[in-house]
Amino acid sequence: MSVQIELGDDEALVLFELLASGGLLEGLEEPERNALQALEALLQKQLIAPFSHDYSNVLKQARSSVLARYGG
Repeated sequence: MSVQIELGDDEALVLFELLASGGLLEGLEEPERNALQALEALLQKQLIAPFSHDYSNVLKQARSSVLARYGG
């Protein structure tokens, strides 16, 4: 079985940063941690922004965009 999920670039980047920071994984059981690490790896394969010299600004813009789109 395979599940396909579509995310906008901004959502994917914000989610990747959340997962890559590692804090979310603390206290989780191993199956949940493994699943989130697999998601992080998939996002890392797709995203080019984390390798940008201007990543902090790109991430800041993505966070602002997500906040404007969904509120908060």
